[in-house]
Order: sequence, then C-alpha cells, then structure tokens
Amino acid sequence: MNPSIAHIRKDYILQSLDEKDTNANPIAQFTRWWEEAVNSEIDEVNAMTLCTATKAGIPSARIVLLKGYDHNGFIFFTNYNSAKGKELSENPFASLVFFWKELERQVCITGAVEKINAKESDDYFNSRPEGSKIGAWASPQSSVIEARDVIEAAYIKHIKQFTNAAIPRPQHWGGYIVKPTSVEFWQGRQSRLHDRIRYTKENDTWIKQRLAP
Repeated sequence: MNPSIAHIRKDYILQSLDEKDTNANPIAQFTRWWEEAVNSEIDEVNAMTLCTATKAGIPSARIVLLKGYDHNGFIFFTNYNSAKGKELSENPFASLVFFWKELERQVCITGAVEKINAKESDDYFNSRPEGSKIGAWASPQSSVIEARDVIEAAYIKHIKQFTNAAIPRPQHWGGYIVKPTSVEFWQGRQSRLHDRIRYTKENDTWIKQRLAP
C-alpha cells in the first residue's frame, strides 16, 4: 500500500445533522441543502455521479449534470445510444451522488429511471448554446472512433447542414428522470462518526431513519 496515499485524510468539523432538523420529505430536505450549496458558490454545484448497470449487473459510473428536479425526481440529459443510455434500456435503475466537499456533505439517491416526454426534451434542447446542439448531432457518444478528426469533421458537416436553419433535437438525444425510492443525506463529522439520515419510500410514504456511519 502506498503510504503517501494511505495517510491522506481530512477531519470533518463544519456541521452536524440531526433528525429533528430535517424535513419529513426528502425533496424538501434536498432543496434546503441545494440552496445552501448554491449560495456557497460551489463550482459546478449540479455535477453528480450517475451509476448505471448492465442487465448482468456490471456497473459503470460517470459525472453528469443535474438539469432540474421536483417532487417527481431528478433530471439529466444525454444521448440515448450512449453507454449509459443502453444500460438504462436494459436495467432502468440508477444511483446519483452529489458531493459538496466545501460543505462536507453528500447526497445519495437511488431509484427507477424513465425518459421524460419529448416536449420537455425539446424545451431544454432549444435552450442550449448552438455549439452544444451541433455536438449532439455530431457525436455518436460512447462509440469507438478512429481519431478526433472523425468528430471534428462531423461537427463541421452539421454546422453546414444547419446554416441559417433551426437546429432540431435529434431523436437519439433527450432527458431521463430518476424517480427516487431512497435518498440519503450524509454530513461529515469528526473521527469518521458521520451523520447519515436515509429516507426510503414505502407505499408512497417516506420513512426517515438514522444509519450508523
């Protein structure tokens, strides 16, 4: 074991998390933490780890960006033909993790995943910068390509294609919503005795429990 890695550690001292100070609803509690994170001016506060798995249960994870949430769930956008899109078609469940190190907090969310409706995907796509719209057309996301030149040529091709024309949303690109059945709030504490409050959904009712650190 590399001692220079093994001895990296940080003691968490900023805050605590008590059951009586949390909302009965995890989405309301998330909103409270979300607003505190936004007000803390955390860089890319909406960055989250998305973990998906194949039908055989082989997992993969990557960082994506949260683009909206409400009482129904948490929304992100991607290429439906990407690795994560293919895994979600086989196994429509996922986990999300937000880590806001400046606040010594993380939120872990697990639930079923569905595509959002076409209008919602259209509305978000139309709000994107032109370059991002072209990129959605140009990239066969997660596919093997011979060189970067392939993507750059495809990008130029689609710039020409949509010159002086509205750029429509590709049918292979759109949004997903993760509908939570479990939401855990983690607050770092001293000596690794962290606070963990988990909400689990049972028959449309949220059950709140403390977990050992």
